[in-house]
Formats: sequence, C-alpha cells, structure tokens
Amino acid sequence: MSNLQHPALSEIFNRDEDRVNWHDDTLWWIRAKRDKAAQGISEWELLRETASQIKNNVLSNLHQYLEEFEKNALANGIKVHWAADAAEHNKIVHGLLAAKGITQMVKSKSMLTEECHLNDYLEQKGIDVIDSDLGERIVQLAKEPPSHIVLPCIHKKKEEIGQIFHENLGTEAGVSDPQVLTETARIHLRETFLTRRSALTGVNFAVAETGEFVVCTNEGNADMGAHLADIHIASMGIEKLIPKKKHLGVFLRLLTRSATGQPITTYSSHFKKPRKGQEMHIVLVDNGRSVQLGRESFRNSLKCIRCGACMNTCPVYRRSGGHSYHNAIAGPIGAILAPNLDMKKYSDLPFASTLCGSCTNVCPVKIDIHDQLYKWRQVIVKEGNSPAAKTMAMKVMNFTLASPTRFKLAGKIGRWTLKHAGFTVNNGLNPWYKHREMPEPPKESFSEWYKKNNP
Repeated sequence: MSNLQHPALSEIFNRDEDRVNWHDDTLWWIRAKRDKAAQGISEWELLRETASQIKNNVLSNLHQYLEEFEKNALANGIKVHWAADAAEHNKIVHGLLAAKGITQMVKSKSMLTEECHLNDYLEQKGIDVIDSDLGERIVQLAKEPPSHIVLPCIHKKKEEIGQIFHENLGTEAGVSDPQVLTETARIHLRETFLTRRSALTGVNFAVAETGEFVVCTNEGNADMGAHLADIHIASMGIEKLIPKKKHLGVFLRLLTRSATGQPITTYSSHFKKPRKGQEMHIVLVDNGRSVQLGRESFRNSLKCIRCGACMNTCPVYRRSGGHSYHNAIAGPIGAILAPNLDMKKYSDLPFASTLCGSCTNVCPVKIDIHDQLYKWRQVIVKEGNSPAAKTMAMKVMNFTLASPTRFKLAGKIGRWTLKHAGFTVNNGLNPWYKHREMPEPPKESFSEWYKKNNP
C-alpha cells in the first residue's frame, strides 16, 4: 500500500477527468439499481431492521455463537483453526498447504485475505496463487489491489483490461470486446480449476446452529475451486456469524439488492461437510475485531456484510477512487474499520467524507456509518494523530472564536486581505483555492449588517 494519504492519492486519481466522471456515473447507476430493487419490496425497512437486530444479538453473544459454530462444524467433519491476527492466519494457511506439498492454489474473492495480505505472503513462500473471480484476476494481473469490495476492477477501462489480457493471456493487441475478454478468462481459469489441488474461499455467512458456511458469488468460481480441490480452506472474520439457518433468508434478500440491485446472487453455496476424500478447513480470524467490539462507539461496524452500497453512494469515494483509501476495504465502511487496525496510519480516512449520511441511509444492516466517521475524527484528534498543521490551525481557530473581540478583528483583517491582497489566499498553497474560486469579500460583517437593519 502507498505511504501517501487520501488527499494526495485522490489528487492522482483526479488527473484523469474522464475516468473520474465515468467512475462516478457507473457507481451512481448501481446505486440507482439498488434503490429500484429496494423499492420493489414492501418490507424492505423491516428486513433492514431485522438484520440489524440479528447482528446486534450476534455481537452481544459472539463468544457463545463462536463456540457453538466450532462444535457443530467439528461434528460435520470441518477442521477449525483460530487466528488472533493476520500473521497467524497466513501462517495457518501456508502450514496446511506445506503439509501436503502443495505449491499452487486457486482463490475466490475474500476481502479478509486482502486485509491479511495473504497472496503476497504465500508468493514469498513459493506458492502460486490465482484469483478466480474475474475482477480480482484482472487486478491481480495488473499487480494492483482491488479498488472496491464487490467490483474489484471498477476503476479499469475495458481498453486497459484488453491490454492486460494481451500482455498476460495472449489475446490480440487492441481487443477490448467484453465478451471476448470474458471468454478468454473463462478458458484460462478452467485449466486452473482442473489442475489446482487446493482452493480457498471467503465466507459471507456462517451458521452457528448448523456449523455450515455460505459463500455468495455471481460467477460460480468459489464452487468450481472448492468442489474440484483436495483441500478447501475457508477464511472467515469472526463477525460473519448468524445464529440460525432461518436467518439466512433475511440477509440473502438484502445482500445483493444492496450491492448490485440483483434479487439474489447467482450462486449462494452452502458448505457443511467435506466430500469423501476431501479436507475442509475454516480459519476463524480476529485481527482487531475483538478490539472493535470493545469500542462502544464503533462496535456496530462489525455488522457489515460487505455489500459495498456505502461506496456506491458516497460522493467522495465515487470521485476519488478506491485506491485513494490505501486500505484493503475502501469507502465509508473502510474509513471506520481501518483506524481500529492502525489509528495513526489511517488517521486521514475518517476525514475523507462530507458526513452527508447517504452511506448510513443505504446500509442494509443499519450501521451508523457517518456518525462513526464523526466520532473517529474526535478520537483521532484527542489521541494526537491529526496532522500538525491541522492541529495548529484548529488551535488558532479556537483562540479566535473564543473571544468576540478577536473574532471581529479577524473578520476585518480577512475582508481587508481578500479585497486588497487577494494573492495571499488565491494561490496554489491554499488547498481550498485548488478546486474553488475564493468569494468576493463582503462589504461588512453580518453583525454590522444586523445592527444597521435592526436598530
């Protein structure tokens, strides 16, 4: 990930105005599809409230549900592993592969493994990993991380994808027909599915009552990998639990409508026990989730079902691109999850928001996202993780606004400066001026106008 922070990275993305515009338009089109799908269900708000309450129950009793899930999964023949952090997760996965002498693995979409940087770790250990989700495979070939949790290569134009396929998969130069590119990827991945002995999937939902887990895809790639492999490894954040199988209907109705406007995912695959001769493992990963659970103001972020609706609606994400968030999970939800992992490194992200509340309005499990962004800002400043220049500016503002006399004097100086020495603020050193024209200086302050008109 880059060492640059969100403002600098979004500025890089904004150099290509055409890209910014279609990125914005495409994501808003998906948001509109979400609205249409939601409005087509009369009980939509009841579903959201039900899902939110189920998740509240899970978070309040997480230890019990984890133990119940482990007990039932073990009874089903699934081997359960526990990982405190990303390093332990990666070590467990590698150990399972190394024990069988496996050097090649096929992987379906898993944001948890992106969070843990599993691909890089395994490659350093000499294991070849191929992502089988089409969007994930495209960004993998481009040597980039996903920019969106549902639409990993949404930032790429079809012509760029054509060039990536030309360089890596041998298609003709200049070919950018989506049907041709998709067929090329299908042939390329078919060989992968047939020859790889190990497959890794993510987990969308795990059912404590039955010890099974559910993986949702539109391409069927998770099924292809898991059903043909000798060993199936599932990586799961501990918050992905739901209590009972009957609760799945609530979440499956919400998930894809919120993500892409579809009624349901094309494949909602249940994995309960390994087939004969196969090993099935599940790695339950904490990686900061227990800490977040203990933060009363931020625990609700663990309700997230990774639909991406908050990204599709966010005016900042749409016009700054996913990579500007320099974190595995971008957008508003990423901006409240990332500071929990490293407050200093991700101190910029809660400020990458207008606090308009649109993210909260579309969240299918009613996470108070914009409220948490605001609360993170307060925590970050109090902990001393805001930029020095910004901290000093806020102290100056505090000093000025605390005194009516100083406030009036500052206003007079500001109006005089704008009128007679505008160049001191209308220049590239002023971040506000980079994207806006400074206003005409007012002839008088509001206080002066009020006294004149209300004697």
